[in-house]
Amino acid sequence: MLVKAFGSAVEGIHATIITVEVHVARGKFGYNMVGLPDKAVSEGRQRIYTAFHHNGLEFPRSEVTINMAPADIQKAGSAYDLTLAMGILAAAGDISPDKLADYLIMGELSLDGELRPIKGALPIAIEARKRGFKGMLLPKVNAAEAAIVTNLDVIPIAHLREAVEYLDGRREIEPLVRDTRELFFEAQRDFAFDFSDVKGQENVKRAMEIAAAGGHNAILIGPPGAGKTMLARRMPSVLPPMTLHEALETTKIHSVVGVLPEDAALVAQRPFRSPHHTTSDVALVGGGSNAQPGEISLAHNGILFLDELPEFKRTVLEVLRQPLEERRVTVSRAKLTVEYPANFMLIASMNPCPCGFHNHPEKDCVCAPQQVQRYLSRISGPLMDRIDLHIEVTPVAFEELTSIQPGERSDDIRQRVILARHIQLERYKELKGVYSNAMMPPQMVRQFCKIDKGSEMLLKIAMKKLDLSARAFDRILKVSRTIADLSGEASILPEHVAEAIQYRSLDRESWAG
Repeated sequence: MLVKAFGSAVEGIHATIITVEVHVARGKFGYNMVGLPDKAVSEGRQRIYTAFHHNGLEFPRSEVTINMAPADIQKAGSAYDLTLAMGILAAAGDISPDKLADYLIMGELSLDGELRPIKGALPIAIEARKRGFKGMLLPKVNAAEAAIVTNLDVIPIAHLREAVEYLDGRREIEPLVRDTRELFFEAQRDFAFDFSDVKGQENVKRAMEIAAAGGHNAILIGPPGAGKTMLARRMPSVLPPMTLHEALETTKIHSVVGVLPEDAALVAQRPFRSPHHTTSDVALVGGGSNAQPGEISLAHNGILFLDELPEFKRTVLEVLRQPLEERRVTVSRAKLTVEYPANFMLIASMNPCPCGFHNHPEKDCVCAPQQVQRYLSRISGPLMDRIDLHIEVTPVAFEELTSIQPGERSDDIRQRVILARHIQLERYKELKGVYSNAMMPPQMVRQFCKIDKGSEMLLKIAMKKLDLSARAFDRILKVSRTIADLSGEASILPEHVAEAIQYRSLDRESWAG
């Protein structure tokens, strides 16, 4: 008997329907599988056989032939176990095949028949609905994630027996229903970190607000213990809330990698990714033998925080340059090309020198000027050119640390950021792919960042006296535009330019001594 069951393969962050054709014929015992299965798929035979044995089901003592179509797509992973098991049982006549055409089936089997989680449940569910399936059978722990897709019956399955009895019509299982919008809005304000916890550092908070308002990349420079990491971790709390579209797109990426928390349905807050400085370039940008999204895609619509930036390998930092410009990553292999979104804000931190105390107000630096310059040169000019704000972080005074006066709440800062972003959305609504000031290409800077004679003279004097490099010019104009937006000003004024000039510390030729 020949039957068809349906599973799915995930390429990039998109799913493809896989038709599993199972034929059981009388004759000598045999098991043949074709259609480019990898080792994990082929090993499913042993898992299925043992799970059948432990649950009173009989593996056919006949010739079993399985084809996984389309045959030119590599099928990888153990998530096809349940698909294969249901196909084998139906082809052997042990369960009715009537429901197989209505449901997409995925799940990894343990030896006793329990179902283990799969990766990519959300993009698979989206594709199942698109292709007209009535519903989807998948492990119970993945059901909440898939249930955010409307008009699809998501059947949570905990054990092989449940799947058998449901498809055979001997058990009723209610589809899981989740209110996507309710889940989304519930999580919008539930932040673990708030700027009100930060004592002092008002100038740094102001710079972080500007970075959030314009979507600017920023680097925090200061001695150990000054609060760089603490400040960076609070950045998501002042960024504008994600739209539902952004949340779904971000959840798809996290689903494919398998980093969604158990029973989580939606990534409703902007992600904050902080890879260690020993991270490889493949782990950062994505790829591998079975191409997977990397840290920069996991930070999509959120923040990528690189702590101790000069400690990262030069090759790792260089792979950031193209994604920062194009806001996507293309991974090409001999048989596969996939594209991952990578629209993230880069927030980095670093000590000013190897000992950490260069330009410290109280402690003496023991590094020679050449050592400081060598330390800073670990970060290439092209990468530094993509960072708009250089924020100097100094230690907090004792009086501020012991103050009982609470700092400004993140929610108050966030409201100002949202207003500034709204101004930018209106300004760039006719331009494709530009949503914030940081996204402006050079030709648009001249159009939207016009300055008066007073601002031009101020900028000319600053570049000469502070030895600012030429690449600082456009960055100062972009940041000035954001400061003006935060002030509600239609034009860039000299005070906006003056403030923006402060945030180009590393461009000063004399900064390293």
